[in-house]
Parts: sequence; C-alpha cells; structure tokens
Amino acid sequence: MWKEFKNFVMHGNAMELAIGIIIGVAFSAIINSLVNDIIMPPIGLALGRVDFVNLFAVLKEGSVPGPYLSLEAAKAAGAITVNYGFFINTIISFILIALVIFFIVKAINNYKKKEASLTKTCPYCFTMIDIKATKCPNCTSGLA
Repeated sequence: MWKEFKNFVMHGNAMELAIGIIIGVAFSAIINSLVNDIIMPPIGLALGRVDFVNLFAVLKEGSVPGPYLSLEAAKAAGAITVNYGFFINTIISFILIALVIFFIVKAINNYKKKEASLTKTCPYCFTMIDIKATKCPNCTSGLA
C-alpha cells in the first residue's frame, strides 16, 4: 500500500498539481497585497478617506459600548460585526485574479494558434508535421 501511495504522489500529475497550488497561494498573496496596499488606498482617498478594512456594521455591542472607531476596537470590545469592507477587498482581489488568469489563458491560446498555423496534419498517419514538409517524418509518405 505504501508503494502505491508513493507512486501516486510521485506521479507527474500529482506533483504538477502540488506545484500549481503552491504557486497559486503565492500569487494570491501578491494579489492581496496589490489590492490592500496599492489599489484600495487611492480608491478610499477618492471616496473621502474611506478605509475599506474599517467598513463594518455592528450587530451587537460588546462589553464596551460603541461607537467603535475601527474594526479592531470593535473586536477588542467583543462586539459582533459584519465586516463588509473585507468582503469588498475580497471581491476586488477575485476580479483582479480572474483578469490576470484571463490574460494568461488568452496569451496561451494566441501562442497555440500561432503554433498551429506552422503545422499541418499528414493525410496518411494523421500526425502533426511542419507546414513546409514535403515528406512525413513519421510515415515517410510523400506530401503534395
């Protein structure tokens, strides 16, 4: 059983998936920093010095009555809050990640189209060969 598990883990797809997840987590941290540290401050400034992290609604006051000047103060008092500022940040992060992934997929598709235009299919063995080939390197058939 251990040998089967070892073969599964060391199999190419499992390793590629693990590497993809690790890179995705690192990429997510970069996007979160971009949103929280670069994009949201100017938006908050344009909207009248709003700090989106401190946008919250108090559902129930804590041991110290409100109003609370910040989310940290509300949490320190034990208040129950709805933190919609964090939700706004998360939505913006998601949109940025989706845009970046869209542009990456678009670039890959453009590359594949360019690559496909440089090849043709052999009519005899149906393998992809260079567009300039006059003889198939796989089945050695002559091409017109």
